[in-house]
Amino acid sequence: MVTDVDVATHALPHPRRRLPLLGDVVGVHASTPVQDSIALSKKLGPIFERVILGRQYVMVSGADLAGELCDEHRFVKHVSPAIVGLRSIGGDGLFTAYSDEPNWQKAHDLLRPAFTQPAMRSYHHIMVDVAADLTAHWRAHTKVDVSADMTKLTLDTIGRTGFSYGFDSFDRDKPHPFVDAMVGVLSHNQRREIVPIPWLADIVFRKAERRNDRDKHYIATLLDDIVRTRRDAGTSGRGDLLDIMLDAARDADNPNALSEINIRQQIVTFLIAGHETTSGALSFALYYLSQHPDILEAARAEVDEVWGSQTPEFEQVPKLRLVRRILDESLRLWPTAPAFAREAREDTSIGGIHSMKKGDWAFVLIPGLHRDPVWGENPDAFSPDRFLSANVRFRPGHVYKPWGTGERACIGRQFAIHEAVLVLGTILQQFDIRADPDYRLKIEERLTLMPKNFELTVSVRK
Repeated sequence: MVTDVDVATHALPHPRRRLPLLGDVVGVHASTPVQDSIALSKKLGPIFERVILGRQYVMVSGADLAGELCDEHRFVKHVSPAIVGLRSIGGDGLFTAYSDEPNWQKAHDLLRPAFTQPAMRSYHHIMVDVAADLTAHWRAHTKVDVSADMTKLTLDTIGRTGFSYGFDSFDRDKPHPFVDAMVGVLSHNQRREIVPIPWLADIVFRKAERRNDRDKHYIATLLDDIVRTRRDAGTSGRGDLLDIMLDAARDADNPNALSEINIRQQIVTFLIAGHETTSGALSFALYYLSQHPDILEAARAEVDEVWGSQTPEFEQVPKLRLVRRILDESLRLWPTAPAFAREAREDTSIGGIHSMKKGDWAFVLIPGLHRDPVWGENPDAFSPDRFLSANVRFRPGHVYKPWGTGERACIGRQFAIHEAVLVLGTILQQFDIRADPDYRLKIEERLTLMPKNFELTVSVRK
């Protein structure tokens, strides 16, 4: 651990036209902060700062610097301002907890068995059933809204596997009210981060706060009903996430037992993190497949060879190695959770140029990291071959971080990967897909990333 710092203080690069008091507000767009930061990283280099109304944001995209920030001995997860805003519904759930809060470790230890291979095997048939709901919906349509349908699919999957709750998304003409409330809360917190002075943000977003309060109330009421219904019914024997948490709560001797409020907060965590990021990953993967017909045909040939026309068994999903590389490359270009923050455990420095006191923090801008020169020429190009074993072997592990880093990395990443590969394989097995040739990728930011207004024309394979 580095505690004795002897490094010259270097002024970090920052955007031009910094204004007195206001700071780097020129060019700040509440709807595109991540894309703005990616553009700045290409101009300003592997580390830069933005100061907005007195708050400093240090942004790191260089591989070497990010590697230092990922050192668990020197740095720990920092709960960034936008995530702090989610604590009003997520509390000290797995995603929003501070690392020194005891409920994080309790929940992590309690729920980790829910993501082992035996548990994953038990979820597989539910994932297959939800994928069948998607394909039935697509068979009834010729043009589909990809992001909307992937959101329906992933919400139903986590609802049914984690809590045995049916959102019945494909039976609805409009998104489930939970989706509207969730998107509202995420978008509101992203916008509020642009105004880092709490009292000023309260004034600027006064009207929006009322809508945000309604959204949070709806989410809390829905989840309390889910918990109460299951608790009152007694042990269900389903063995899902909710069963695990309620069984522990009934056991007075279980050191990892969670309170009823925290159980609700964990459900919020899994419903948001367990579907929002995966739906984005699937949507980006389908976009890139639609733009690269040669890769699409190769992936379809792989599915036909490995699965044939049959519904895949659990063991057949990871055999789609090209499909997995397509997913990995899509997440390289557009990691749906696009940043994570790291906090210094002690006084230290990174790169010999930026001093950090204990408690100072910096963002790792993942799309920038994923475009570092270590990825070779033309890092903006879509090339699943980057994830061939021979290529992965010669890259440092810290240059690919779509799931976060360290002990606070996504606990459900294997769940998400299995679900995404299964769904992509199912779509390739059953449908021809074609995008509007005039469509240009637009990205919606709401703390997570998602293709905007992306539609596909679909037809059943002959």
